[in-house]
Amino acid sequence: MQNMFTQIKGDRAIWAIATLLAIFSFLPVYSAASNLAVSSSNTFSFFVKHFMHLALGFAIMYGVHRVPYKYFRGLSMVMVPIVFVLLLITMLQGTTIDGANASRWIQIPIVNMSFQTSTLAAVVLMVYVARYLSKIKDKIITFKETVLPLWGPVFLILALILPANFSTTAIVFTMIMMLAFVGGYPIKYLLVIIGSGLVALTLFILVAKAFPEAMPNRIDTWISRVENFSSGEDTEADYQIEKAKIAIASGGIQGVGPGKSVQKNFLPQSSSDFIFAIIIEEYGLIGGLFLLVLYSWLLFRIVIVSQKADTIFGKLLVLGVGLPIVFQALINMAVAVELFPVTGQTLPLISSGGTSIWMTCLAVGIILSVSAKREEIKDKETSLEENPLDILSETI
Repeated sequence: MQNMFTQIKGDRAIWAIATLLAIFSFLPVYSAASNLAVSSSNTFSFFVKHFMHLALGFAIMYGVHRVPYKYFRGLSMVMVPIVFVLLLITMLQGTTIDGANASRWIQIPIVNMSFQTSTLAAVVLMVYVARYLSKIKDKIITFKETVLPLWGPVFLILALILPANFSTTAIVFTMIMMLAFVGGYPIKYLLVIIGSGLVALTLFILVAKAFPEAMPNRIDTWISRVENFSSGEDTEADYQIEKAKIAIASGGIQGVGPGKSVQKNFLPQSSSDFIFAIIIEEYGLIGGLFLLVLYSWLLFRIVIVSQKADTIFGKLLVLGVGLPIVFQALINMAVAVELFPVTGQTLPLISSGGTSIWMTCLAVGIILSVSAKREEIKDKETSLEENPLDILSETI
């Protein structure tokens, strides 16, 4: 056991946060999954499935954190065309759910599992943008020379995600803009990119409206969600939000107790998109604040690891893959309390769902890889200070 812990590198606080989130997730997922087990009467199978997803996720995290982060620079170049092909296949398969376009998942052969390609694309894009920004950090940047190598892949990949998943597209685009700003990309060029993105979105909506058979009901769904959120009136479309608010109101300060949620039986997606409402109902304001503290702590550690990274690429890489985790968590919580329109974003490391857990663990593993490199450099410096003759031996 002790030997296993010696193999764990990187920021110990981030390991602790990820572990606490994973452990905490079991109770609400087990409780919320009871409304999914009506036909099979076997809630425990969902518990086991969630455990397997987390086990594989932490295996990914461990494996990735052992890889020197400098290799992610080259891997991002390889993964961009692979992700493009995967997204194209996913979009062309034409999956529909309840008559609406839901081409978000691709079926993995042999194991018969579905995988949401847009979440992988989001991580790959952030790494790719961090690589390019670090490469041009100390150069005079012109918009013309960055259009194709930087923004070409970004817009192509986002264009493939957009038809079936507007919320993910918006989040990834926002995070890339933030990373580009932090990376020193000129603000005047960023404004051009933002304007181009808004124009492209407008054209997409107009085309989708003109040819509704291409994307059944998807644009109408986006518009109705925004309209329902801004109007403040209760309609049938607000069913999920109303049930979530009832769950939150029922929780009070201390909650009704683990497994005693009532609204989990009526709230769709209670184990994924709206699990935060079930957590508040069962664990009250105390449980909600506990999660908020953990995600805030994670944000703090991400900033610390970024600041201590030994290269510009490392700094941008940590922010690129780390900030979206916290941002997604805040959006999930905001949706549950009706501070944001319904988006379908899960609560990282808490909600059920394999792809979300695996990609979050992949991103955390990358952050840990950067912090592990910093620890390695620090240990080496300490060793040389204690044994100055090592400097002479290395020189010889």
